Amino acid sequence: MIIRASADIRTNYNAVIEECRQTGEPVYLTKNGEGDAVVMDIASFEKREQILRAQEMVLEAYADNLSGSKTYGSKQVKAMMDKIIEGK
Repeated sequence: MIIRASADIRTNYNAVIEECRQTGEPVYLTKNGEGDAVVMDIASFEKREQILRAQEMVLEAYADNLSGSKTYGSKQVKAMMDKIIEGK
């Protein structure tokens, strides 16, 4: 975990952002010794967002499965897709 004073983002922006890029980790900014904000580079943020979306989809599917929703095997899905593609 990288922790810096919030003043660092004003006085040393390039160094803070470069640290984010090099480590791929967020930088936690503090104000008066308390957590105030988090800074991260765009690539790391987008990667985290993709991971979170994928996890959300898995959890939704798992919840559907637990609630008794009908499930389909890969062969069934392929057959349904083939029908859609062929317009049948």
